[in-house]
Amino acid sequence: MIFNSIAVASDHRGYWHKKDIVEYFKQNGFYVADYGTDSDAISVDYPDYVKPVADHVLKHENTFGILICNSGIGMSIAANRIRGIRAALCYREEVVEQAREHTDANIICFGAAFISPEYAMRYIELFASIKFSEEYHVPRIKKIDKLR
Repeated sequence: MIFNSIAVASDHRGYWHKKDIVEYFKQNGFYVADYGTDSDAISVDYPDYVKPVADHVLKHENTFGILICNSGIGMSIAANRIRGIRAALCYREEVVEQAREHTDANIICFGAAFISPEYAMRYIELFASIKFSEEYHVPRIKKIDKLR
């Protein structure tokens, strides 16, 4: 694994996925910073949970983020508004691979309504093990950075 810690958050719709993911990765030796939510009992706004994860990822080396909402779309859009964050909505192994290899994604997003916790964990492990293919893709990342 090229990462050794994770920052994670969800809204109420992604809470149970987040809970399973946090438990699994803590048991497997990752440091996990859990930024909430802590229940599915109260409806919360997903944008409120993006910034703490993004800030953590930007401040700590060898860390990536995980954001989970109902579709994953809202979390990924909100995260990509933050300079330095490259969040990818992942739903297949090939997408996870390209997110890391081609765009150096530092946050992986999921839709709890569309991805089981088991698949999410499999994709997270894959995400955490893939290096960015710098030689070919750095110029594109620099162009992305200039868009802001």
